[in-house]
Amino acid sequence: MNAAKRLEIFRRLHEDNPEPKTELAYSTPFELLIAVILSAQATDVGVNKATAKLYPVANTPEAILALGVDGLSEYIKTIGLYNSKAKNVIETCRMLVELHGSQVPDNREALEALPGVGRKTANVVLNTAFRQLAMAVDTHIFRVSNRTGIAPGKNVVEVEKKLLKFVPKDFLLDAHHWLILHGRYVCQARKPRCGSCRIEDLCEYKLKTSDD
Repeated sequence: MNAAKRLEIFRRLHEDNPEPKTELAYSTPFELLIAVILSAQATDVGVNKATAKLYPVANTPEAILALGVDGLSEYIKTIGLYNSKAKNVIETCRMLVELHGSQVPDNREALEALPGVGRKTANVVLNTAFRQLAMAVDTHIFRVSNRTGIAPGKNVVEVEKKLLKFVPKDFLLDAHHWLILHGRYVCQARKPRCGSCRIEDLCEYKLKTSDD
């Protein structure tokens, strides 16, 4: 794939959705951090249902810490792996209170030191909450990058580095959102909906479908 194709791909994605947003519901960097931790191997819809009940009761590190693991588990037990996630969230809240003045840090090293926060979660928070140039590669973005030819790679880190290198600079800040939404609703895992894809003519996937 060449630079001209990539530029046109992101121009169209931008044209269709000028201000893409995460589908996780949040109003502060802290709420986003917790939602992203909870979203591992879970749907955004499922996480939003849980946080809609949790956040009116507790949406600060101190308030969630006060719930304890058992109290928090009651709110998030509909989410997969909720036991381990509850423990991670409580420990993360403890570290935020004790080490960061109850604020979410805006740098990768400090974020990745928090329990339950890996590279992808840190990238989501840096990009979405703090509007930094970071590329969170999940299964959708990994699939779209490889399938289309935008940024093929054998693993998520390789794809992340290629996206940061190849995505046109004007579109880099929001590229994460466009790619994840495209993977979720159009370039789906089992069968891509090539017939209704805005970038089908630019995509280098060999096994295109006629599905809408």
